[in-house]
Amino acid sequence: MNHDDILNEFAAAKAILKGHFILSSGLHSDTYLQCARVLMDAKRGERLCKALADKVRAQLGDSKIDMVVAPAMGGVVVGYEMSRQMGVEGVFCERADGQFVLRRGFDIEDGAKILLVEDVVTTGKSSHETIKCIESFGGVVVAEACLVDRSGGHAGFNFPLISLLEVEVATYEPSKLPPELAQIPAIKPGSRWLKA
Repeated sequence: MNHDDILNEFAAAKAILKGHFILSSGLHSDTYLQCARVLMDAKRGERLCKALADKVRAQLGDSKIDMVVAPAMGGVVVGYEMSRQMGVEGVFCERADGQFVLRRGFDIEDGAKILLVEDVVTTGKSSHETIKCIESFGGVVVAEACLVDRSGGHAGFNFPLISLLEVEVATYEPSKLPPELAQIPAIKPGSRWLKA
């Protein structure tokens, strides 16, 4: 699956949105890639995650993955499908009192090699919070996989970030919006502001 194929999947799902968006990171943007729309078609999600799993296997070689861990909310569906594609168990962390924790009887074995999975990585904030949760159980993140990397290489991981699609979309601090963006009402399409 090449770059154009992947963009066509997003376009077909009407998942490339234009407007004024407040990202989970708190940054603002005029473009939002809504992975939930892409993943609402299970066959499309399977195609994309198979392509991503193939990239993970190619990059990690013989490195063993014991488990997939994803942050709720955006990573839940892609995390499930990636765990299926990788043939390992998958769990997700969710917020309780503002911190990512494992609930629902989920556990991570001490020393387990973890593939962290997200839908989109921009600043890496959710990923870093998920890493903290994983490490609190003794898990070791060996790589992160995401459908879309819009970090521009600035997420700050000490392991590989493997993405299906890398995009460069301008982001802005709330106090530094361009005038044309400031004139459009902002919406928050992500899940960071959901209360646990």
